[in-house]
Amino acid sequence: MWISKCDRPQQSRPPFPPFVMKNTDPLENPDLNRLQLFMLLTPFAGFFPALWTLYRRQGSPEHRAASRLAIILAFGWLSGHILLEAGAISAESWTMPLLLTSSVLTTSYFIVTLGLMVRIWKRQPLWLPGISRVAEQMLGKHLS
Repeated sequence: MWISKCDRPQQSRPPFPPFVMKNTDPLENPDLNRLQLFMLLTPFAGFFPALWTLYRRQGSPEHRAASRLAIILAFGWLSGHILLEAGAISAESWTMPLLLTSSVLTTSYFIVTLGLMVRIWKRQPLWLPGISRVAEQMLGKHLS
């Protein structure tokens, strides 16, 4: 014998079960979140909002991970650029190779951040082998 839906006894349920009530902002916009991730990964200029995000301990875990990655990439580029430029100034015979290496480093920084922006656009996770792990270990315990 089949029991129809109408014949079943109705169970009383609370009006708002705990799994339905989420602590989300009603004004939260996923497109705005993606735009913020793009801004964090902007070469050079994205360093400051990323540092601010980690310093204030705000944002989603995805924003904090992108901020850590942006800071590590910017520090890596800046330290490499300063060292190569200083070497080019002090060494007479190695000036051109060091300046060429500095320009390759800058171009690589732009290409990597552009690649990360493409990953955001495709809604893929931000992950760079080796660099993401270093960012989590170095900045994860201090700034997030």
